[in-house]
Amino acid sequence: MTDLSPRHVLVTGAARGIGRAIAAGFVAAGERVTVLGRTPESAARARSELGAAHAVAADVTDAAALERALTQAAAQAGPIAVLVNNAGGAETAPLARSGVDTLRRMMALNLEPVLVAARAVVPGMKAQGGGRIVSVASTAGLKGYAYVSAYCAAKHAVVGLTRALALELATTGITVNAVCPGFTDTDLVGSAIDGLTAKTGRDRDDLLTEFTRHNPMGRLIRPEEVADAVLWLAGAQAGAVTGQAVAVAGGEL
Repeated sequence: MTDLSPRHVLVTGAARGIGRAIAAGFVAAGERVTVLGRTPESAARARSELGAAHAVAADVTDAAALERALTQAAAQAGPIAVLVNNAGGAETAPLARSGVDTLRRMMALNLEPVLVAARAVVPGMKAQGGGRIVSVASTAGLKGYAYVSAYCAAKHAVVGLTRALALELATTGITVNAVCPGFTDTDLVGSAIDGLTAKTGRDRDDLLTEFTRHNPMGRLIRPEEVADAVLWLAGAQAGAVTGQAVAVAGGEL
């Protein structure tokens, strides 16, 4: 891969949670970071607070809008050398309340943007002699969890897409990997617990205890721990690592 340090790194879903921690890690490493948020306001706020170089906005479920945002980012800061697909979300529901529409929403939010973004950035990466694509999947992409069947299906699909693209791009200098966090201390997990409480009637504290029980370390993962794994996969030292789904889960699986 051509040395274009600092590299242009784009992180989707960078306004909060794991994405924010990932963007902050790349900024601290001296990379040229573009944060992509759902709205111009959230993206601009994240750029300012993190000290990132640029900000763009798009609803990642809108393929055309995502493509425009990636084109805008490349025009502002040069070809994207590292793409981090972090934007995503979950819906909780028992099977009786999960329909095809639920599955389509989860695929549109968690899977489709990974394909759209990869198609947009790979030509520029090839022109640079290589690049890094890292997607934030989940342990739900490696195993099942009750009440989030559509989300599990979407995250399993992200892992499958990652492995397939890694093989397709193996001779180009582009590596494609996923990180699979366990339950992480973010508002997404908080919202999931609230949703389960509302839909199942179970006590919130009991659900939080159950979430931490999944982790043999007995705690939630910190966003910064996920970010560290992403930064490693994006580094030169991981040049031979591709097609992998790296669990950051305290030994869960």
